[in-house]
Amino acid sequence: MIGAFLNAFGILAGALFGLARHQPLSARTQNFFKAGLGGLAVLAGLHLVWLSINGTFLSAGKQLLLAGLSVVLGNWLGKLLGLQKFSNRAGRYAASLLTAAQKNPPGKSAGGLVAVTILFCAAPLGIIGAVTDGLSNYFYLLALKAVMDGLAMMSFVKIFRWPVALAAIPVLAFLNGCALATHSYAAPFLDAHHWTDSVNAAAGLVVCATALVILGIRRVELANYLPALVLAPLLTRLFH
Repeated sequence: MIGAFLNAFGILAGALFGLARHQPLSARTQNFFKAGLGGLAVLAGLHLVWLSINGTFLSAGKQLLLAGLSVVLGNWLGKLLGLQKFSNRAGRYAASLLTAAQKNPPGKSAGGLVAVTILFCAAPLGIIGAVTDGLSNYFYLLALKAVMDGLAMMSFVKIFRWPVALAAIPVLAFLNGCALATHSYAAPFLDAHHWTDSVNAAAGLVVCATALVILGIRRVELANYLPALVLAPLLTRLFH
C-alpha cells in the first residue's frame, strides 16, 4: 500500500520546505495550487468512476445511477449518524490548539503534533483514499492528499517548529492500517461478489465533491458521504 507512504512523504517534504523558506507562499501562488488541486480532484474522481464502470451502455448507466443513489443515501445516513458533527468537533479542538499557538508563537510542540495529526487523519479524502488503495491499489487520491498536507505543513512548521513533522508517523500508521485492513478483509469479499467497482464508483463521485471544498465554491459535509462506500455494494446486490 504505497498511498500512505506518499502521504507521509508529502508531510515531511512540506515540513522541510516550510523550514527552508523564510516567507510564506504568496496569495497568488496559493490560489494557483488551490486551482490545480481542485482540478486534479475532479480528474482523479472521474478517472476512478471511469475505471469502475463497464459493460454495455445500459449496464454502465445502471452502475452510474446506483453509484449516485448510494452517494445520496449515504449522505442521508451520515447525517443521521452525525459523522460530520463528530468530524467538526475534532476539527474545532485542533483549531483551538492552532489559534492558541498563533497568539503566543511558537506553539507547544506536543499540542501542534496532536492538532496536525487530527487534521490529517480525520480528512475524509484520506479515508476514501485508503479504501481505494486497499481495494484496487488506486493510490492517486492519497497522492493528491499528500500535496495538500504538504502545503499545509509548510505553515504548521512555522507555528510549531520541526517536531510537528513527526505527525507523518501516526498518519502513516493510520492510513496504512486502513488500507491493509481493507485489502485483507473487505477486498476478498467484494471481489468474490464483483462489488469492488461499485465501491470505487461511489468513492469517485464523492472525491469530485471535494473539489468544491478545495476551490471554496461550496461547503460540502464530506464526512457524511462516507457511508456511501458501504451502501454501494448493498444497492448493487439489491438491484442486480
